[in-house]
Amino acid sequence: MSDPRSARRRALLLAATEPARTLVSAGGAAASALPLLRWAPRGEPHPVLVLPGFLASDVSTRVLRTWLRRLGYPVVGWDLGRNRPGREIDEGLTRLLDRLAAEHRTAVSIVGWSLGGIYARRLARQSPRQVRQVVSLGSPFASHQPWLAGPRHRPRTTLSRPLPVPSTAVYSRWDGVVDWQACRQQTGPTSENVAVRSSHLGMGHDPAVLWVVADRLAQPRHDWRPFERPTRFGVGALFPPES
Repeated sequence: MSDPRSARRRALLLAATEPARTLVSAGGAAASALPLLRWAPRGEPHPVLVLPGFLASDVSTRVLRTWLRRLGYPVVGWDLGRNRPGREIDEGLTRLLDRLAAEHRTAVSIVGWSLGGIYARRLARQSPRQVRQVVSLGSPFASHQPWLAGPRHRPRTTLSRPLPVPSTAVYSRWDGVVDWQACRQQTGPTSENVAVRSSHLGMGHDPAVLWVVADRLAQPRHDWRPFERPTRFGVGALFPPES
């Protein structure tokens, strides 16, 4: 059994070093790892909706959206300003998903960062025919914090259950903002968890995260398969050892 005091000290250390580790990872990605991403998988072009984290806006997801656009996907941000939970956000997301699905005449993949991933999972449950798949990045949907679910939504324990659409939960044991264990879902035929080494604030530009998102979006709609750690071109070095 782990020592609670040791776990607490580790959590405090990760939180204190989160900003610095985010800057280091961004610099490292630009200097060395990003060239490897030229080999990232590419799939059938389809609409992708990217949702920001708590109190963040579309500015925070610009790198991620630019990357996906270069891969050939029609990508949009949520255009709802800063992410402040409330009825206006819920209603705005429902309208946005309806519009995207109608405009493109196909289901939409949703990539949600932190709180954005919780929204993505809610949308998949309420409108499964309009959602192709969900990829959450450091999203604590299994947390016991009451503000994450809200009084109008289902109990938090249901948020970690497999969705009616394929879903990938990306998490990091080096997350200095949320509990990484709360970012994992129950696994199933079309639900999985993928570990990376990223900080929480760096997930939007971490090379391993970008690779996972590209790989997941490249999955055929009706032939989804779990993520396999890449072995070519040295990309596997971006991921932590499998436990």
